[in-house]
Amino acid sequence: MDLDELYRLLRGSHVQAVGVMNTLRDPLLVLDGDLTVLSANPAFYRAFEANSDDTVGVPFLELDNGQWNIPELRILLEGVIPKSAAIVDYEVQAEFPRVGFRNMLVSAQRLHHPENGKRILMLTILDATEQRKADDKKDILIGELDHRIKNLLMVMQALVAQTNVTGRSAEEYRDDLRGRLNALGRSIGVSRAGASATILPDLVRAVMEPYLEGASTLSLAAEPAVVLSGKQATSLGMILHEMATNALKYGALSVPEGRLSISWSEASDQEGRAEIHLRWEESGCSGVSPPEETGFGTQMIQFATEYDLKGSAELDYRPEGLLAKLTVPITSKHPPEV
Repeated sequence: MDLDELYRLLRGSHVQAVGVMNTLRDPLLVLDGDLTVLSANPAFYRAFEANSDDTVGVPFLELDNGQWNIPELRILLEGVIPKSAAIVDYEVQAEFPRVGFRNMLVSAQRLHHPENGKRILMLTILDATEQRKADDKKDILIGELDHRIKNLLMVMQALVAQTNVTGRSAEEYRDDLRGRLNALGRSIGVSRAGASATILPDLVRAVMEPYLEGASTLSLAAEPAVVLSGKQATSLGMILHEMATNALKYGALSVPEGRLSISWSEASDQEGRAEIHLRWEESGCSGVSPPEETGFGTQMIQFATEYDLKGSAELDYRPEGLLAKLTVPITSKHPPEV
C-alpha cells in the first residue's frame, strides 16, 4: 500500500487505517493542528528507539531534544493545515540522541479525522542516511574516474610522443609502444576502478607477469604488504615496466645467466613519516654500463619517482647489472579490508 491509498483509507475508516499504519516499515506520525503528536506507528518507535510515553502528546518540534525544531521546517508544517499544502521529502540532517547522525526525508499532508472531522497532519519520515552515503560515494568515484581518464590520456600521449623512432622499424616501434601500453593497462587493472588502495606485491606480480616463466631468473618478494593509492600504483607500475624492458633488452633478463630480484622494506624518514624502500637488483650480466644518452625510460623513472610519487630514485649501472633503489612515501602499511 502506498501513502495515497493510506490517505484515502484514513478519510473513511480510522480503525482500519490504524491497523495499516502499524504495518508500514517507514516511521509515521499523526499530528493535530498544533503539531502535537496524536499517534505514531511501531516503525517510528523502532527507528528512534522511542516509546509512546515520550512521543504521544508531545509537540513534534520538541521530540528528540528538539532536533526537529528547524525554523524552515516549522514554517512549512504550519502552512500545511491552513493552506492544504503538502511537504515532499524535506531533508533534515541532525544528530539524534539515541540513534546518532541521520539524514531524514520528511513528507506531510493534511487530512480530516474520520471520527471528529478535525484537520490532522500525516507526517512520514524516511531514513535516507545510507542512500545519501551511497550517492556521495558514487559522486566521489565518478570524479575520481574522470580524473584518472584525463591523466591516462596525458600518459598515453606522452608515451606515443616520447617512444624513440630513430633507427627503428615500424614493427619495433609498435612493439615497444604496445608493451608500454600493456604495462599501463596491467597496473591500472590492479588498481581497478573504485578501489582506494592496491597491495604492492599484487602490483609487482601483475607488471612482471610476462617475465615469470623463468622462475629461477626472477625473484619477487611477497612481503611486506604495503598499501599504495591508485595514483601511486599507476606510476610505480610504469616505472617497473621500464626497468623490466631495459633488463629484457640489455640486462639480467636478456642472458641465461641473468638474475633479477625485486624486494622492498619499510622505514621512516627523518621526520618519522613512513616510506617504502624498493630494491631492483640485477646480476649475472657482464659489461653493463650507463647509457650514453638519457632516454625516455630513464627520464620517466626519475620524473615519476620524484614528482608523481614524491620520492627519489638511485640508478647504479654496475657491470654485473643494474641496481636501482626507489624511495616512495606511503600512507599505510596495512592491506585494505575485504
